[in-house]
Amino acid sequence: MSWFTRRVKRGTEIKAAPDIPARSPVRAVRKRGMLLRDMVVFAMFGAMMFCSKIVMEGLPNIHLIGMFTVLLTVVYRRRALIPIYIFVIIAGIFYGFAPWLITYLYVWTILWGAVMLLPKKIPDVAAAFVYPIVCSLHGLAYGALCAPSQALLYGMSFTNMIAWIAAGFPFDLLHAAGNLAVGFLILPLSKLVRKLDAK
Repeated sequence: MSWFTRRVKRGTEIKAAPDIPARSPVRAVRKRGMLLRDMVVFAMFGAMMFCSKIVMEGLPNIHLIGMFTVLLTVVYRRRALIPIYIFVIIAGIFYGFAPWLITYLYVWTILWGAVMLLPKKIPDVAAAFVYPIVCSLHGLAYGALCAPSQALLYGMSFTNMIAWIAAGFPFDLLHAAGNLAVGFLILPLSKLVRKLDAK
């Protein structure tokens, strides 16, 4: 194994950890540890998403699911799909695997995809507004995003589907307002999660 040194303040030198070969048992143990930690963190976030939905169920279309989806996507990128679908599975187990679950299988993925299209590094001043706006727009479009699956499941005509969207639009406005309000938590929480994740 090759050892290396790196300089620190005042010209002193300290020994750093040795290079670990790619097939080393130490590297394998570390990788397993990281995978285990990720599993625990993602399971925790999925459970938190579901619990937040239960706690806020009394409020019409106001919840933290959109905020969590954007937050997890900003921090974990592609891997954010894991806690999102853990939440979906828990919801299915709790409420029953009914036709409504088909909507949940794609509606949060659309928000995840929208956030994935944003640049990875956005200045904090812009991110403070971009994340809540994206979250809010998803809430505003929620009825329209759910409508195709509803139409297919319940045999609605196109006219009936538009009427269904229009009837639910006041709730979509509430959804958008709620998502905008909680969306301002995304930037500070993403910094906190990154800090905790780095430890």
